[in-house]
Amino acid sequence: MTSIDVTTVTDSSAVLHIRTAPSHGDEPAVWVHRIDDLSPDSDVVVEVADPVDESVSHEVAFRTLPRPSGELRCTVTTVNDVHFGEMTAGQIDDLEMGPVLRSAPGAEPYPEVMNRAAVAEMAAVDPAAVVVKGDLSLDGAAEEWAAFEACYRTAFGDRLHVVRGNHDCYRHQTEYAGDQRIDLPGVTVALLDTTIPGSTTGDISTEQADWLDAVAEAATEPVIAMGHHQQWIAGTSADPSESRRSDDYFGLHPDGSDRLDDVCMRRQSIIAYTAGHTHRHRVRAMTESGVPSIEVGCTKDFPGTWAEYRVFEGGIMQVVHRTSSPEALAWSEPCRGLYADFDVDYGTYALGELSDRCFVIPLR
Repeated sequence: MTSIDVTTVTDSSAVLHIRTAPSHGDEPAVWVHRIDDLSPDSDVVVEVADPVDESVSHEVAFRTLPRPSGELRCTVTTVNDVHFGEMTAGQIDDLEMGPVLRSAPGAEPYPEVMNRAAVAEMAAVDPAAVVVKGDLSLDGAAEEWAAFEACYRTAFGDRLHVVRGNHDCYRHQTEYAGDQRIDLPGVTVALLDTTIPGSTTGDISTEQADWLDAVAEAATEPVIAMGHHQQWIAGTSADPSESRRSDDYFGLHPDGSDRLDDVCMRRQSIIAYTAGHTHRHRVRAMTESGVPSIEVGCTKDFPGTWAEYRVFEGGIMQVVHRTSSPEALAWSEPCRGLYADFDVDYGTYALGELSDRCFVIPLR
């Protein structure tokens, strides 16, 4: 059986990942099909030949994104949850349930494979800035950060901007700490350190909210806030653990989440908040301001993504890409089945809907 994911759409192109049925117990093959020269904001129906049996074709339908008005000012790319030093994917605490996947004996560790491929793809679009939104490492070890720096700093130099995630400060480490203002053509990125050292959960303090408020007040361009932890937003999930107001919410503390929404209510210049941490793609509207609160999937396993922000004068286009080197696909595709022992459909959870990955963020 063949299945097709419309992984990426832009105003003029689309990328499909075609998954063929496994044979003789092997992992399924993944084929990449790119379509160019499409019209913006248009319904598209294409016939795609089956990569195994060319006598069979598959009809695929999608809609291209509208192109924001004005000139393209710059491009910003982001990754999160890159996890240098990780050796097992799908491991939860010391539980024996899984499945748990590892790189083959003697093979290059999978975080190295996935991040090197993501760096190469991002470099090809020549971004004005590359923002890494936390979880650079497994445990904040010096050798893990050194591997991260060798991969990312070598490629992007001063264009690289990094903030820590929970995995980087479990032992109260201070590297990559602090909030950062990044001024770029057409956009200001307000990069927030949302960590609580020693904890998995995160927060935005009153002082940080005041800092963001001041950045947004002074900004002459639209502002995108970024951080590691996703926002708590009441009533946006059927999962009881996400719906109740709790001090141990897995992402930003509800009070900090409300502070973020409050700043967005006051400052029309803030057009989005984008995070990682959940290893999924999802977009929701903040309760009061209606500003999009965005989650971008991880780089280190399925689907193995990086996000691109195309900054136009009249809006910003988010485009999520699945890292697609042969080596990256050979690792990430089997990771669809992670957490199956916990009755989790990780493939569906992590990939999300196309509208969670590719969309236009309007100005306010």
